[in-house]
Amino acid sequence: MGRWVALAAAVSLLAVVGCGEGREVASGATVNVYVAAPLCAEAEKELTRHGGRAGDVRIEVSCLPNAESGGKLDLAVIGANARRATEDSSAIAYIGEPTRAATRFSEPILEAASIRQFSEMSGAEAMRKVLADDSYKRF
Repeated sequence: MGRWVALAAAVSLLAVVGCGEGREVASGATVNVYVAAPLCAEAEKELTRHGGRAGDVRIEVSCLPNAESGGKLDLAVIGANARRATEDSSAIAYIGEPTRAATRFSEPILEAASIRQFSEMSGAEAMRKVLADDSYKRF
């Protein structure tokens, strides 16, 4: 019985570690880009300019709750936002808060799930990079 539990744990670990690597996005698929609240309107506008697509892949934007209140970062919100993206199997990118301080907290969570983060730039610039980067084809 103990061997089966250990085997199941090992298989689960391999599945989690392998998440986000080596998968191909099927033609006509819909993928998701998570965007920090202050950058969401710009990112959506830029995506609309491109017809909501990158090649034959449809891209949707998920706007995240604001992680800043009264000029202070809410680390719990930053962490929850990053985890939300990691729980979505269609997530291909995360356009994070525009400051390095906020990025420091979301980066390890996103890296563990192999989700590319675009930060410290405008929402429009980050969306252009997402659309130009062919990593949306492999996640």
